[in-house]
Amino acid sequence: MSQFFDSLRHKSVAAGSAPKLARTRGETGVVLPWPGSAPARARRLHGADEVRAGVIANARAHRNRKDGLQFDGTEDTLYASPRTRLALERVLVDYAAEGVNLLIVDGGDGTVRDVITAAGKVFAHMPKLAVIPSGKTNALAYDLGIPEDWTVEAALEAARADRFGTRAPVEIARVGAAEPELRGFLFGAGGFVRATELAQRTHKWGAFNGVAVGLSLAWSIAQTLFGSAGNAWRQGERMRIRLEDGFEVDRAFYILFLSTLERMPLGLKPFGRPRPGLKGLAVDAPPRSPLVAFGPLLTGSEASWLDDWGYHRADPGPFELTLDGDFVLDGEQYRGGALAIRAGAPLQFAVP
Repeated sequence: MSQFFDSLRHKSVAAGSAPKLARTRGETGVVLPWPGSAPARARRLHGADEVRAGVIANARAHRNRKDGLQFDGTEDTLYASPRTRLALERVLVDYAAEGVNLLIVDGGDGTVRDVITAAGKVFAHMPKLAVIPSGKTNALAYDLGIPEDWTVEAALEAARADRFGTRAPVEIARVGAAEPELRGFLFGAGGFVRATELAQRTHKWGAFNGVAVGLSLAWSIAQTLFGSAGNAWRQGERMRIRLEDGFEVDRAFYILFLSTLERMPLGLKPFGRPRPGLKGLAVDAPPRSPLVAFGPLLTGSEASWLDDWGYHRADPGPFELTLDGDFVLDGEQYRGGALAIRAGAPLQFAVP
């Protein structure tokens, strides 16, 4: 597969001035929607064992709000349900001091994002991980083959049996800023931000996981197909892309979507054939013949005409991206600006 964005070289326009850097929303210390009765500091439940586990539970995760936190302790596990990012970091400092070598994340994709981002600042060596899929969206768990009814006890059993799968997160750093890197698995800009906002609305209607993805995708396609020429979906958003070799493109894109996951909800294949590593999809604005192209694009076709029509898919190396608009990482919206994007070091996740 050709180098990412190579097909854009002959279409590029002169690069404009980069937008000013903007601070992210959701910095350390900003309150997360994680209320719960459990203490913010780690509390020891029982003794130690070869697998030293620490649970981070999101009490506001969809399933936990509905059914309550299901974990009631094992003999080798620490437990905490922090309510702010600052509290989360303090818990992880405790866990590192206690020699935790398995972090069990009880929550959805957003909780996983917050934990692996904070843990990267705290642990000298990243511990192994496990995910209990209790959130509104659980794309990482789906990709890893983790069942919806997985439990802490099942994750511990898998870890003791040395059953792990590997995924590298997408890492996003702000160019020229001292802010820590964000880590997650689903990055999007342009129309992806609007689609995420639609997905959040479907949650209020009681739709979650694949159903929410399907509803928001259907509405996004409808907006694109039937919107007028001035429709914001069709107009796209300005993005400046700079590759490692110095090539730049500065233009409007309908959507930019990046992920390191290998399987997507609903069996969608926006990146073509399933494969490991960082994968990207960039679509020119306005999208050409979406009624014809969207079906093959989403079902994994790698026909050359898709690229010719402005649907660019491949495997990017590290690159810089400057956004006028916002971006989304695992369901949370952040301010745009000048970003450095790459695949991070692989993480190990317990699997059935």
